[in-house]
Amino acid sequence: MNLVQARQRPAPAGTVSTGLAGLSEAVVDLSAVRDNVRTFRRLTPHDVMAVVKADAFGHGAVPVARAAIDAGATWLGVARADEALQLRAAGLTAPLLTWLYDAAELMLLGDMDVDVSVSTVAELQRVASVPAVKNVHLKLDTGLHRAGSTPDQWIELTRAAAHHEALGALVVRGIWSHLSHGDDPHAVQSRKQLQLLRTGVVLARRAGLRPSTTHLANSAGAINLDAPDCDVIRIGAGLYGIDETGIGLRPAMRLMSKAFQVRRISAGEGVSYGHDFVAERDTTVLLVPLGYADGIPRVAVEQASVLCRGVRMPVVGRIAMDQFVVDAGDLAVDPGEPVTIFGDGSHGEPTAKDWADWAGTIPHEIYCGIGTRVPRRYEEATR
Repeated sequence: MNLVQARQRPAPAGTVSTGLAGLSEAVVDLSAVRDNVRTFRRLTPHDVMAVVKADAFGHGAVPVARAAIDAGATWLGVARADEALQLRAAGLTAPLLTWLYDAAELMLLGDMDVDVSVSTVAELQRVASVPAVKNVHLKLDTGLHRAGSTPDQWIELTRAAAHHEALGALVVRGIWSHLSHGDDPHAVQSRKQLQLLRTGVVLARRAGLRPSTTHLANSAGAINLDAPDCDVIRIGAGLYGIDETGIGLRPAMRLMSKAFQVRRISAGEGVSYGHDFVAERDTTVLLVPLGYADGIPRVAVEQASVLCRGVRMPVVGRIAMDQFVVDAGDLAVDPGEPVTIFGDGSHGEPTAKDWADWAGTIPHEIYCGIGTRVPRRYEEATR
């Protein structure tokens, strides 16, 4: 449907409001999450760690984790201790790794059977002093230079870990690292990182350790990097349909709202703060009740659009904290008309990647930015 076809009747004069509550929602398709896990399981021989940090990239950690486990993921991964404890409190019992925690949280993590990452001898000593914590994953910095043991400290760390393991204080369950160029299929750096991790595993074994798992690859790296000796892949972006390698992943979220108000403005009238947009002709504008407080990126306004009544409509004027304005032209739109902010693109709507491109960022940030004022609704769509 194009703009000409959509011009069925003139828009009403003046201002009309829906008077409705619950105007916006993020709809999460858990069947897409399951399909994405199955895609990785089909394309790689490795076990899958579903990374559900940051409330599952804004999708909802507990329902997404359950869907991922149902589809065959065998591990869960989170960044922070509170995220791990939330999953355990919800009854999820799968092996679970967290890599950012405070010493005061170690007892709770141990009591909840959460594996923790260790990068330094000092961290190792703190973990070993808490009897409840049993399983650790030693992290080697292979080139991301963010966290992990430096290569020159690795031998000391592995020997100390072997000592504590011999005393029964802990078990080194895994050795891991993180790619710096995982989304680059030709990255020489990724192969260098893999080789350094392999050397780290050899040195750990010489120290007397027998880790049961090794993991390096993120979603893109799982496809781009041939690493048969790494038995777990960590799927974060790919879990939610961020498809960096073109393997047919399905976006799991669509962001919906409604036209809260519809009004007709005259040529020469400006819209929103500063009147950056001035109408060149009489036109109809819609007020959408979402803003940068809800994750709509303010910097995207020059290119952004939404879908309403099958038509792409440009966002005009500055995006405010709680609302933004859309130019509907001469299209007749009723208050309460559904507005798709982003989806999977199958109906002509923008995608999260489109919004990321408009804002000069990545889809991860778009998803994570959808605020808590936007309720999540879960569905099981079929195809």
